[in-house]
Order: sequence, then C-alpha cells, then structure tokens
Amino acid sequence: MGRKYDFNYIVIGSGPAGSAAALALAKTKKRVALIEGKYFGGANLNTRDIPYGVTLDFTHTYYKVSHLPEFGHQEFSFNFPTIVAQQLKAIIASGGGNNQKIFTDAGVICIHGYANFLDNNTIAVSEQKFTAKNFILATGSHIDVSSIAGTSAVNYLTPETAIKIRRLPKAVLIVGGGSTGCEIAEYYAKLGAKTLIMEKGSRLLPKEDLEVSQTISDHFKRDLGITVLPNCRAIALEQDNLSKRVIFQSDHTEKMVRVDCIVLATGSKPNIDYGLENTSVKFQKTGGVKVDRFFQTSAKNIYAIGDCVNNESSTERAEYEGKLLASNIINKTKNPANYKGFARVTATSPSIVTIGLSEVELRRNKRKYKRSIVYLKDVPASKIYNNYYGFVKLIANRSNHIIGGCIVSDHAESMSSEIALAIRHNLSALEIASTPHVTNDFSYAIQLAAKKLISNKK
Repeated sequence: MGRKYDFNYIVIGSGPAGSAAALALAKTKKRVALIEGKYFGGANLNTRDIPYGVTLDFTHTYYKVSHLPEFGHQEFSFNFPTIVAQQLKAIIASGGGNNQKIFTDAGVICIHGYANFLDNNTIAVSEQKFTAKNFILATGSHIDVSSIAGTSAVNYLTPETAIKIRRLPKAVLIVGGGSTGCEIAEYYAKLGAKTLIMEKGSRLLPKEDLEVSQTISDHFKRDLGITVLPNCRAIALEQDNLSKRVIFQSDHTEKMVRVDCIVLATGSKPNIDYGLENTSVKFQKTGGVKVDRFFQTSAKNIYAIGDCVNNESSTERAEYEGKLLASNIINKTKNPANYKGFARVTATSPSIVTIGLSEVELRRNKRKYKRSIVYLKDVPASKIYNNYYGFVKLIANRSNHIIGGCIVSDHAESMSSEIALAIRHNLSALEIASTPHVTNDFSYAIQLAAKKLISNKK
C-alpha cells in the first residue's frame, strides 16, 4: 500500500498563479491546501495591482483637472488618508484584504503561515507539519536591495509603501528607473513634490525601445520637472535628523544627494527561502527555481510557477501559468506555455504597453524585421482630446506578420488587445490594415501603422 498524505496538492502562495492552480485543482475533488504567509489573494491583489491602480488613477485625474485652463483660478486640495481608504475599499471589493472565502467555498483548505520544507513531501507551518503527494510553488518575489549598503539603518520606502504615505515630502528620490520607478516618480511629481529619479543604466526604462525611453524622459523633464539621473548607481543610504542621503557613483566618481524621502524601486528577487535546500529542487543561475517547459522542478512532485521562477512575470502571465499547470495535471497532458501576446505595462501617463518582441530583443538576437511608427499627433483623435504625446509602433517579420508592437498613449492598455491578438494568431499587417477602425479613436493609429508596414519594403 502506498504512503498516505494529508493532501493531494499543497500550493504555496495565493497570488494569481497559486490561486488559479488551487481553484482549478479543487474542482477535481482532490484534497487541496493553500498556504499563505501574508494576505490571501497575494501581493498583486493586496499591495500592488489594485491599490496601485486606484492611486495612479487618482493622481492622473487630479493632475489633469488641476491643469485644465478652464480651472486656472481654482484651488484643488486632497488628503492622503482618503486615498489610502479608497485603496482599501477597492481591495476589499476585489476579494482581497485576506479574504479566504473564494477558496473555502471551492473546497480549498486555507493555512495561514510561512511554509518550510522538511523534505520533498513534508512542510512545517509554525508548529504543524503537513504532507502532500505534490507541491506547487507560487511564492512570488521581493524587492532586491542587496547592492545598496545602509538599508537597515535608513527609513526608506518600497513600491508598496510609497503609495501609502500620509504626508507629501518636499523632495523625493526614486532609485531605479524601470517601470515601477517611473510610475512612482510620476505619482510624487504630479502631487507637487520635487522629484528625482536615478537609473544605473544610460536611460529610463532600459528594457524598452529607445523611442519609449526618450518620450517618457522628455515628458518627465519638460512637463513634470522631474530630474532624471542616468548612469548613476546607488551604493549606500544614510540619514540624520535633518535628511536622508543617497551615495551614488557617476562617471567613476562618488557623489551624494539629500532628500526627505527615498523610494527603492531596484527590481526584485524570487522568494525561495523556505527550506528548498531540504528538497531536490534546483535553482537557476539568476536565483529562481529551475523548471522545465511544463513547470516541473528537478523534484518530480514539485512544480513552480510565477515570479519565483523568474521576475519577468505579470498578473496575467502568472494566472495563465497557474491554469495551464492545473490543466496539464488534471488532463495528464504536456502543453508548454505559449507567451505570445502577453504585454509589459508601465502605468504612467501616457502609459506604455509593449507586446511581443521589441527592437532591443530583435537586434540582440540579430533577427531581421520591419517596423513602422505612427505618432499620435498625426491622428484626428489628438486634436479632439488635445493629447499629442505618444505613438504606436508595429514590428513585423520578413513575411509581414506582426511579431511585436508598442503603444505609448493614455489609452494604451485598451488599445493593446488588437496587437496581442495579431501576434498570438500570426496575423499579417494586411489583415490589421483592412480591419475597420474608428477614425476618431486613438486605435486608428494601429491601422495607419499597419498600412505603413505594408508599404515599407525594408
């Protein structure tokens, strides 16, 4: 007789990846447990996607209204406790706030606490031990500040805490010019703080194409008065009774800047510190859990999905991985992940959505391609809505099938699905160009870009 286990599956982490897998497996009437150390629903629901969406939407609206010429003589005010209260309201309405009901209603056993592996089939949570035939790791990631000295002695903010402030600082420095760093920089600048953003690379948003970085950098400097500090690597934090200080290197010289507030948006590392050394799970050189095409680790009964595998994930991608893994387990299939059409989003205003392959990736891999760009100032909608920032870029292979795209626009997220559809289903520029579009909508730029691709012989 085989060994008896407490559960058929234990899922560790209740974010979009773990939630999707646990709920799908529970439908098969298997005994499923879900372990969560903080908030059920995970960080995306409780501290990132939902509260970020509320906060950034308020900030963009406040800035836009307060700068309309029609309200030039009006005084506008706001208070931070109200913004934070609205965040919490949205979290609760979305099923967060440590709500376990969606899982218990589905038959999932919820266990609150931090898991620690004792062997391939056993974990400890506080004083309790649980066994399972299979485990799914969906433990997400955390901010990586390991390259900066002095963080333990300085009261700095993280991306999660930066949007929960109760008082606006006079001067704030954001360390990290990636997607999150740019979002936070715009948040503080639009509310009236003197804002600086530091990036160790040569430009903001280094993962994006050059046009994207240039558009956002110009917007930050010209419209918002943000000081952009490229080629600056933060090496230490200090503070006294008067201010906080960031020590950084620039042009091989050590320099220092004083501010009231420091936000570290320095990227993330996979969460893997929960006894995996007691299992046969192996790791990637980058630190994430090593998996095959079907999310199986080197331990045959342990799977891993989401940010703990790599830090290129997103809510949509993590949920997709959770559902795909559960489907493969339930149906005993081996369908690999298809990531065509997934987007990378920066929620600034204008917002940025990159789908598929970028020019940076194509050049790095020495692949031939065609591209076209249509600037929003050249479409009718820009005149109607007085919005001239941004562009639509389409990238095609030599046979004119869409393989990538980028939208920089206040309406980028809602416009992006058409490009995602084209990439995922191998549509051609001709098929996009011949699809009717509303002329007075910003999405009309996609049709114009497709037409330019057709006429582009290069």
